[in-house]
This record gives sequence, C-alpha cells and structure tokens, in this order.
Amino acid sequence: MREKLLAIIEKNSKIDMRELAVIMGIPEIEVANELKALEEEGVICGYHTLIDWEKTSIDKVSAIIEVRVTPQRGKGFDHIAERIYKYPEVNSVYLISGGYDLLVSIEGKSLKEISLFVSDKLSTQESVLSTATHFVLKKYKDHGTILAQREPDERIMITP
Repeated sequence: MREKLLAIIEKNSKIDMRELAVIMGIPEIEVANELKALEEEGVICGYHTLIDWEKTSIDKVSAIIEVRVTPQRGKGFDHIAERIYKYPEVNSVYLISGGYDLLVSIEGKSLKEISLFVSDKLSTQESVLSTATHFVLKKYKDHGTILAQREPDERIMITP
C-alpha cells in the first residue's frame, strides 16, 4: 500500500484526498493517517511545485557543479555536504561515484552570481580540491515531467 501511495503522490502531490482514496481503494481517513505517518517518519520530506521558469519573466540560471573534496577524518563526506547544502542558492547535493565526489545543483539570477558562488563560497572551503561548473542551457525533463514539448506539426500531408 505504501509504495503505491508514494508513487501516486510523487507524480502529483496536489491530488485530492478523496481521489487518492478512490484510487487506493481505501477510506479517506486511512489515506490521511498513512500520509501523516509517512511525514512523521521522514519518508515524505516535503511537497514541491515544479515551475518552468522559461515561461515566466523571471530570470533564473541553473548550474550543476561537480566537486572533488578531501573527506575529513571521522566525518567523511557528510560534514562537507552539510556545509554546502546550507547555502540558500543550493537546491541539492548528492554524493556520487566517479571522478568527483559531490554533485551540487544551484540556481541564481545570472551567470555571474553563480560564478561568484563557486569562486567565493564553494572553492574557498578547505576540503574542496576542485570544481567543474556546468550551466544548464535548456531543461527538457525535470523530476519526471517533460518541459520542452515539441510543437505539433500542423502541415497538411500531401499524398501522391
């Protein structure tokens, strides 16, 4: 039951409780109790709205930064990741495999703002050995939602 419930609300966290109960085939009160329990257990960590900022007048620049670090004795990567994710411009931090250790996703108002974050706040941390910044040029799909839909071909097909 939990897996099905989580899968449904992961795709649409705004779903009506009544509709969710019908889909799940259980009473509304059971759905409400299960959601509350999942929140209290920390399984559900928050509810977010996915916005296509390209369709607004608000300028936003996104970047993905690969970070190579030296883990601290007794603290590992967690302490460094915590220092990084506390910055308000940071959206996510992941411990990754490969040539880098952490993957940091951030947003800013301009390329310069992100560059300053990397040079002034991120690279200056004593555990950080190197960074590689990648600016997001266009988002096609984000959190399972397709953002860049192709326009339908409205040409008339002519057959010989």
